[in-house]
Amino acid sequence: MDLPFTRADIRAALSPAASAPGEDPGWITNATPEIVAHLRARMPERRVPAAVLVPLIERATGWTVLLTQRSAALREHAGQISFPGGRIESQDANAWAAALREAEEEIGLSADKIEFAGYLPDHLVASGFRITPVVGFVHPEHDLRLAAAEVHDAFEVPLAFLFDAGNHRSRPRRLGGVEVETTDIPYGARTIWGATAGMLLSLRRLVFAAMEERG
Repeated sequence: MDLPFTRADIRAALSPAASAPGEDPGWITNATPEIVAHLRARMPERRVPAAVLVPLIERATGWTVLLTQRSAALREHAGQISFPGGRIESQDANAWAAALREAEEEIGLSADKIEFAGYLPDHLVASGFRITPVVGFVHPEHDLRLAAAEVHDAFEVPLAFLFDAGNHRSRPRRLGGVEVETTDIPYGARTIWGATAGMLLSLRRLVFAAMEERG
């Protein structure tokens, strides 16, 4: 799958400011207004602000995204595929600062290797977090240092693979007392699903729209 987009295309697809309109349920393919309202009503009333870094790397062979596999010893979301991130703390100036801090803490990715690109729409998750995804361009020559207590592995996946609808798999799940259709993206022995898949699908939709507008 050929993806001839540039940094300018990616920037054009993103919001320059946090809290872009909407709370994107991109990983739920049958997210009707009724289903979204039902799920929101069953989430904690207070949305806990969080941020994740969506790290994009421009390789000679094309764009990749850097993902992590969470430690199997964690109490929540053990072993799942995710982006580096976590709660926005009081010392964080904004979601971008929180994403940079978490990337440094979790995988040792230095902030001086990351260039701000923009924001995806916020995502709500069942545990009550309102996640702000921040896209950053990562210098191809970077060093990682994994926090073993939190991260089992870090790996890159080609965006061409992730953006190819032929690699998407529909899967029914029971969530908040209602059955929803979700999108999984299997990659080798791993499966990308949930909010992580939703953020990637949001990025896909927005980048394709920007490319179409560009002509």
